[in-house]
Amino acid sequence: MSNNINLLEKVLDYSALKQKVIGKNIANATTVGYKREDVEFDNVFDSVNNKLKISEKKHIPSGDHVISPNSEIKVVEKGGKENVSGFNNVDINQEMAELAQNNLMFRFSAKRMTQYFQDMQAVIRGGK
Repeated sequence: MSNNINLLEKVLDYSALKQKVIGKNIANATTVGYKREDVEFDNVFDSVNNKLKISEKKHIPSGDHVISPNSEIKVVEKGGKENVSGFNNVDINQEMAELAQNNLMFRFSAKRMTQYFQDMQAVIRGGK
């Protein structure tokens, strides 16, 4: 389970940084020449997906979720969609949709992590 906690920790780090980047994009939506930024979760999900093993055609076990120590969360400048807003390539509707999606991801991950530690407390207390 500790590997799952490591993954949840990375997801929470990603979501916190993504929130800041989306806020920056929204704040600069009318700044002429500003380039939209995004956050990439490099190699994390690839390393997890590569560890999934199927024992039978109808089963997909959880497997060992090993996160590569080389996995990085990084901010990248996104090109394309030039002048969507009339000032730059920031599409406010896309940013708001990503903000909602990011909020859900953060809340889910935080809830799962909280549940894990509550379960650990229950075990330590003897199931009380």
